[in-house]
Amino acid sequence: MNKARTSGRTVGGLRTLSLQAPAVTLLLLWMIVPLAMTVWFSFQRYNLLMPDMTGFAGVENYEYLLTDPALWSAMGTTLLLVGWVLVITVVGGTLLAVLFQQDFMGRGVARVLAISPFFVMPTVSALVWKNMMMHPANGVLAWVAESLGLPALDWFSSLPLTSVIIIVAWQWLPFALLILLTAMQSLDDGKVEAARMDGAGPIAVFFYITLPHLKRAISVVIMIEMIFLLTIFAEIFVTTSGGPGLATTNLAYLIYIRALLDFDVGTASAGGVIAIILANIVAIFLVRMVAKNLEQ
Repeated sequence: MNKARTSGRTVGGLRTLSLQAPAVTLLLLWMIVPLAMTVWFSFQRYNLLMPDMTGFAGVENYEYLLTDPALWSAMGTTLLLVGWVLVITVVGGTLLAVLFQQDFMGRGVARVLAISPFFVMPTVSALVWKNMMMHPANGVLAWVAESLGLPALDWFSSLPLTSVIIIVAWQWLPFALLILLTAMQSLDDGKVEAARMDGAGPIAVFFYITLPHLKRAISVVIMIEMIFLLTIFAEIFVTTSGGPGLATTNLAYLIYIRALLDFDVGTASAGGVIAIILANIVAIFLVRMVAKNLEQ
């Protein structure tokens, strides 16, 4: 009897494995082949403008990139961009989630309008902000400034990184709101009512009941946004092209410059490997943070 059960489990396991094998193999090839090619090219002399210079370069590409001030400037810009967008989206998303949890007229329409920017493509969003909102002559913000008697501001020349942060935060704020608002649905109203009956005000309820309840959801928002924000490209490409100078050049845009403007595939591949290592380090810490919060 036991042999029959063991045989059944083995046959069932092999059958399941045979069904999963094509999908798993395709997924592995999809990930491993580009990664292997990137690592290979990072150790090669491969510049499309100098086709005669080929061969194994060792760690020259990495040495060149690590001694290039543009890399450290790009990494600093990346950290500033990610950090400020996370602060804006997490704080703003939490406050908006608390607001939209309240009952008021038109709440359903307001929720849809608040979440809708997340479904706008990054390129379209950047164009809207560049030509309709932040344009120094015809933009909405320029019209508001002139109405208040203030000089119009050329956002992308005077405050380039701030402008990109505003655009990216506008895109990702609805995502944080959606996750946190969903988490708010599971908040026990009995706890809130009991706290109010004990004399707790809105601020005390927020800090001692609502915020601890949202801790896991906030961790998930930070983890997901961090992974995607490390690769921000379209908003920078459309609005500032990494400038003025290197003011808005993050790591992803620096790799684009090396690969498609300087045609230095070897150095760009080395930058890609560095970006992969950085993303994995961040992901490890984020996964641990989320796992710790889920265990509590």
